[in-house]
Amino acid sequence: MRIAIAGGTGFIGRALIPLLLSQGNRIVLITRSPGRKIEGIDPSVIEQWSWEQILDSPNAMGRIDAIVNLAGASLNQNWTRETKQQIIDSRLTTVQQTAEWIRRMSYKPEVVVQSSAVGIYGTSTEQTFDEHSKTSPVDFLSEVTTRWENAADEIANEGVRLVKLRTGVVLGNSGGAFPLMKLPFLLGAGGPVGSGKQWLSWIHLEDMVRLIDFSITNPNLSGPVNAVSPSPVTNDSFGRTVAKHYHRPYWLPLPAFLLKAALRERSTLLLDGQKVLPVKALEAGFTFHYPELAEALADMKQRG
Repeated sequence: MRIAIAGGTGFIGRALIPLLLSQGNRIVLITRSPGRKIEGIDPSVIEQWSWEQILDSPNAMGRIDAIVNLAGASLNQNWTRETKQQIIDSRLTTVQQTAEWIRRMSYKPEVVVQSSAVGIYGTSTEQTFDEHSKTSPVDFLSEVTTRWENAADEIANEGVRLVKLRTGVVLGNSGGAFPLMKLPFLLGAGGPVGSGKQWLSWIHLEDMVRLIDFSITNPNLSGPVNAVSPSPVTNDSFGRTVAKHYHRPYWLPLPAFLLKAALRERSTLLLDGQKVLPVKALEAGFTFHYPELAEALADMKQRG
């Protein structure tokens, strides 16, 4: 297959590209800066195009079988009025550009795998969410994700199979949240964050990229798909498991009021969460290599 990837130089994209190449796929990277190097990947084996180039000449690169859109500004920055708008715009713009590109294609792709997030469900310590759960904007994260998915529906209106991957916390050594999450433990200062009762819906990076590949190749999979392990954990359980695997103490609580004072609204990323299950992926036959947190942490520790 010939697969176009937007946001392919990020944490998930850097792991996805080698997997797809190993299966004989041809990769087209859509980037703001064509020609950039990607660590660990031979630049001669991928094409690079800018959004300006493909929108000016939507058929110039030839037929595309699938599109994966992982683009979006990081949530891990101060949430000022300006950065909030940047977070929203970075997501909506690439989705709208993808829809416009498809609209003008002579031969449309079979599938678009569009990144989304479990934040669309809002937060709760009691509820369990799956793809059939109702969603409505109740805070900044759910508003962003709702607008993101609504914009992506324009792609489905073009007759293309659309998979909206609602991603949890992706665990890996080379990026994402985990290196910062484990740092207090490595320094001997690990402990519960806030109440410790907030849920963490997570997925190992390897399972994340495998699920993207599964979404591309499984013609019966469409709509929202939760990209999370079948075994979510509370913050307290997560911390105790990290401490055990890295042989560090678990003793120093991080009070909620300190986080709220330091991070303000952004503290919700650490103090709130949701218990999300990957019902559609499991029903479609996807098998997780790392369904349990202990297995995922053991693998990451072994890889260094």
